[in-house]
Amino acid sequence: MSQERQSDDIEKVPSNLEALPPGDDERRLVRKLDLVLLPLFTLIYGMNFIDRTAIGNAKIAGIEKDLGLVGYDYNIALTVFYVCYIAAEIPSNLLLKHFGSIWLAGMVTVFGAVSIGSAFIHTFGELLVTRVFLGIAEGGTLSGLTYIMSRYYRRSELVLRIGIFFGLSPTLAGAFGGLLASGLLTINDIGTVTSWRKIFLIEGMITTGFGLLCVFILPGDPQYSRMLSSDERALALVRIDADQATRTGGKRERTSLRLVIRAFNINTAICSACYLMINISFQGLSLFMPTVVNTLGHFTTVEVQLRTVPPYAVGAAWALISAYHSYKSKQRAFPILLSGLLIVSGYVIAVGTKNPHARYAACFLSIAGGSPAGPLVLAWGTDNAAPIPYAPL
Repeated sequence: MSQERQSDDIEKVPSNLEALPPGDDERRLVRKLDLVLLPLFTLIYGMNFIDRTAIGNAKIAGIEKDLGLVGYDYNIALTVFYVCYIAAEIPSNLLLKHFGSIWLAGMVTVFGAVSIGSAFIHTFGELLVTRVFLGIAEGGTLSGLTYIMSRYYRRSELVLRIGIFFGLSPTLAGAFGGLLASGLLTINDIGTVTSWRKIFLIEGMITTGFGLLCVFILPGDPQYSRMLSSDERALALVRIDADQATRTGGKRERTSLRLVIRAFNINTAICSACYLMINISFQGLSLFMPTVVNTLGHFTTVEVQLRTVPPYAVGAAWALISAYHSYKSKQRAFPILLSGLLIVSGYVIAVGTKNPHARYAACFLSIAGGSPAGPLVLAWGTDNAAPIPYAPL
């Protein structure tokens, strides 16, 4: 779309929109965005999480024995993924800003394909290669989805939407992943694809197919989005511009070294540290949940997979409650602190007792606390981000 077309769109809506109460047009627009973006983004990040944590379900299904893993080999494979994930995040998001949503659709397709490839590995070295490529492909997915969402919603609206898609995705994916793994382990082998290999193959095929679909359905920037009419694009652009500390006329920041350097400030550092601490607890338990449950009694592999589902179901409910409370009360600190307390309580119980029932209850507390805490911290950081001002022409 040309700048003239963009300017024409913006002029259709009053420039003092921030001073006006939400009208019927704006409410209809937000409702349409909710119906399109929230289910789509929840599915994308859910598949991201399922492919990432499938190795946890594969662990108790025999991947260590089949690949000859010894000592810390399994832990090294997990660590390699996150090293590559972190390294890829900033470059991936800069490329997203440059190429648009097609980049994100391509990432979804690639990490689905890598998951398929994981079904055919036979050595520790091959496992490391797949974890490297999976980390590179998945890096930037979450922050990319959040960035796209921030281009459509006001700051006050973001926390509830991020809480829904980011809070629900891991919990529903964790629950669905456990159910799917238990089902796949009970069906007949698919040629040479046996046991844990079926988990990687089927989950990867689902993700790859959905990624290809995203090429056509994932919305881009509101300036060009085909899901909106010209009037809706105009309203979407002015809504966001009215909500910014720096007016940009709906334009995006240029992808530059200056942009990257300015991003490393005290607010970003604090937000990143909080997010890091939360994810060490939440992601760590998610990866080892089947292993933890397996130590609580004498269960079959399928029974272990099924017992990983309830903690995630409780986490999904708590994520929605916390996000809604934060949205209504316009507070971030209290819900984050309360959820953090749940995480700490869960780990204290897990470390302080050998009672299997208490340790299983600890999984509920830790997963429930971690489910909304990450989204709330991410929403806090996004709420307080401002674009670089444009120099006057």
